[in-house]
Amino acid sequence: MTAHEIILRPVISEKAMSGVANKAYTFQVAPRATKLDIKNAVEELFGVKVRKVNTLHVRGHLRRQGRNQGYTPAWKKAIVSLTEDSKSIEFFDGML
Repeated sequence: MTAHEIILRPVISEKAMSGVANKAYTFQVAPRATKLDIKNAVEELFGVKVRKVNTLHVRGHLRRQGRNQGYTPAWKKAIVSLTEDSKSIEFFDGML
């Protein structure tokens, strides 16, 4: 897989944006991507040094609309922490 296939999109939420001050960035990643794949993809795409990668699977939530119901898709989330001497990711700097 290429780096663009591994990192699908950034996660923009209140909790995810609170980690930006500590150089912790949150991304939606490919479900089969490993921590090492994610680390290499972030370093390649953004030119930063990754210290740690935490991953978790987000379950789909039950949603109802009238008498119809279904689940939102499940997805994989990665929280990427950068080293202290690494530069920040410019995309997230514009969001603050």
